[in-house]
Amino acid sequence: MSRGLPKAVRKCLEKSHDSALLAVETYNKPAVKFKSGGYIVLMVISWTSLFHAIFFRQKKKPFYKKNNRFIKKDGDYCYWELSICLNKYFGSDTNNPIRKNLEFFVPLRNMVEHKSIPEIDSDIFAECQSLLLNYDKVMEKEFGVKYCLRESLSFALQFYPSSKSLNNAIQANPTTKPVIDFIKAYRSSISTDIINSGEYSFKAFLIQVANHQTKNTLPIQFIAYDKLDDAQKTNVNRVAALVKNKFIQVPVTNKDLLKPGVVVNKVQTSLGNPSIMKSGKEKDKFQMDTHTRCWKKYEVRPLNNSENPEVTIPEYCVYDQPNQTYLYTEDWVDYLIEEMSKDEVFNSLY
Repeated sequence: MSRGLPKAVRKCLEKSHDSALLAVETYNKPAVKFKSGGYIVLMVISWTSLFHAIFFRQKKKPFYKKNNRFIKKDGDYCYWELSICLNKYFGSDTNNPIRKNLEFFVPLRNMVEHKSIPEIDSDIFAECQSLLLNYDKVMEKEFGVKYCLRESLSFALQFYPSSKSLNNAIQANPTTKPVIDFIKAYRSSISTDIINSGEYSFKAFLIQVANHQTKNTLPIQFIAYDKLDDAQKTNVNRVAALVKNKFIQVPVTNKDLLKPGVVVNKVQTSLGNPSIMKSGKEKDKFQMDTHTRCWKKYEVRPLNNSENPEVTIPEYCVYDQPNQTYLYTEDWVDYLIEEMSKDEVFNSLY
């Protein structure tokens, strides 16, 4: 770092630069499962330090104030966090795509700090990449190209990225639902122009080509989309559409819900296929009649011909309006297995 800058600026830039390099190193390590989590936390530190450096250079002290005095804690000043820095730096420019990208990561950073959710890595890769590219843009604008990361980084060797969606992530790890709900809600809240901006979300198609004509040609070349002419953009969009169609997923309704007969079979099997004597005949312990008695006992759904058939306990049962029937969850199966293994509970049904 240049010695020509004030000490406070230089210290913030050093911290920012090191945090960004650590973020990239963390993300690119094959054995690391906490990729996005570690990357986001470190990049938030990096961006915050960069803004502090900018404010110090502008002769502004990025500290919180109370009663016109700077606040201290444990003997040190309380620095502005990233959300405050964004307000101070961008001001009224609320639709700046770089700002929108950073505002995506402020709450997400708080969500991932105490969780390990690698299931979302592939889906937020585009925003993560823009977070890094934007860092160099702002760094170059404010301090010059000599402070940028681009000369310290190379294109990482990677296998094919996962094509799993956010819905797949929820199925793999239900605890990710609050995080995924936030991601979907945030993306829905911003304009199409911002979504399509490379500064908010960097997307690229890496297409293998034949060997270059000369051995000195760069093996990987980056061409910015907004630098292409209309004909070139049309060709790129056509390729993008072809690739997208390969991975399109057809939505399936009621995918994880069960019909009553399936519930009966699962519970009876899990109980070890026990039998009981009923009306002089040996029958399965848990059968359709038993299941009917259970949903009535625990009131997980209304009786037939109810005026409000949708009033169920959704954790266990859901009303399928088009088919006018009820479907059940795996949690209901687990609950029944636990309850029906108790003789006194089973006997109470009759």
